[in-house]
Amino acid sequence: MKLKFIFSLLTISLLLLGCKDKQYIPIEYLSMELSPNKQEQQLTILNNEIKGVTSEHIAITSNITKKVELKEGYKTIYLFIKGYGNLTSGDSIYSIVPETIMLPNTVEDISFKPVENDTLHYLKISVLQTELDKEDIKTFPTENTNSIYFKKFTDCKPYTEPIKSPQTTSRTILPNKYIPRVAMGTVKTIGPDAVGAHEHAMLEQLFLGLANNQTIVYADDAQVNFPEYSLLHIPRGSSHSVSVNADNEMYYVWMDFFVDKDGEEWLKTHNTVDE
Repeated sequence: MKLKFIFSLLTISLLLLGCKDKQYIPIEYLSMELSPNKQEQQLTILNNEIKGVTSEHIAITSNITKKVELKEGYKTIYLFIKGYGNLTSGDSIYSIVPETIMLPNTVEDISFKPVENDTLHYLKISVLQTELDKEDIKTFPTENTNSIYFKKFTDCKPYTEPIKSPQTTSRTILPNKYIPRVAMGTVKTIGPDAVGAHEHAMLEQLFLGLANNQTIVYADDAQVNFPEYSLLHIPRGSSHSVSVNADNEMYYVWMDFFVDKDGEEWLKTHNTVDE
């Protein structure tokens, strides 16, 4: 009886160990509807997934004006993904449309609000700046770091990559040399298509599903459905890929957070093309 009990405990321990080692893909689904009579919603998503990176999903109605506050020791990216609005800084006015990126950089007088009777959804990505980052950014072009960076995704430069098919449209929405060790881009295509399997141990990566995205993400032996308005974390160093079935759309943002600046050599696999 005692031997059976010991054997059972050993079996349970091995099963738990196996579960712990099994690959999985962390994912969260954004809530795109505000509760009745609620004017603002702010939620941290994929909390503590990547050291030094905080992701927040924020939604505001046209009753709210949001002032951008610069946080000491952090660089922040705003990804406007749904709704329309206006952003002002001094005498400048920018029109916010779905799929727009904004970096305040060092500019302090920035505020924005949705247009009348609309709700604005955006992700706020805050990246902790190490002492090395603070030194590295001093070597960046001043126009990259001292002015507002504001672009529609569709206005950003396209690129090709060996792991993607010719029918795929990829764009760099945030080149490196704006924020140390950070770059972002989009991938868009219609199925059947795929982004081929690849690995990168030199960076952490988030994927943000945009409108109508309906794909499957794979990482080693794991896979997960990746719908619109969801955020997932690619396990670092995993062999990962993305597929889309016939007539479905692939459309997502990739966000690269490099371990060190040498890892940015990976971006040389992106070949800029003229439209």
